[in-house]
Amino acid sequence: MSDAQISAYADAAYGIAAAEGNIGEVEDELFRLGRVLQTNDELRGTLTDAHLPVERRAQIVEDLLDGKATRTTVSFVSMLVSAGRIGDLAAIAEAMAQRSAASRGEAVAEVRSAVPLTDAQLADLARALKARTNIDVTIRNVVDPTVMGGVVTQIGDSVLDGSVRTRLNQLREAF
Repeated sequence: MSDAQISAYADAAYGIAAAEGNIGEVEDELFRLGRVLQTNDELRGTLTDAHLPVERRAQIVEDLLDGKATRTTVSFVSMLVSAGRIGDLAAIAEAMAQRSAASRGEAVAEVRSAVPLTDAQLADLARALKARTNIDVTIRNVVDPTVMGGVVTQIGDSVLDGSVRTRLNQLREAF
């Protein structure tokens, strides 16, 4: 899907969530679901399987998210399934997060860590990133088992790699 199409879907999701008054919740739910689809081949395959009727795939989404997501998110994701765009959910969620953060005068920082960060760690990291970039940030924590320890942070095109692996490589190169 083109960047313009992704942007259009993200703007639609943002507009719907704004009208419903639940931007933060929808943004977070779409982000988490996008990550699940990226890592769960079986679910992604099922939701993109053209041999399954669209109604069945939409019902799977509704059953999967029932009671776990807002009605806004369920409806939007069902619409993506019906439109054949569910494979683009992660990109749409990212674009929506960027749009939402920009509306608040913030940037989105994707922070990869081996384990989920605590609220206190996220708050400390947000303060440190603001001090370094002079921009308020919204942090999206992604659990990534390939990160041995520490964190890898991406804000836009900038990557701040504080992972143990990178530090070990730097030490190895220094000696």
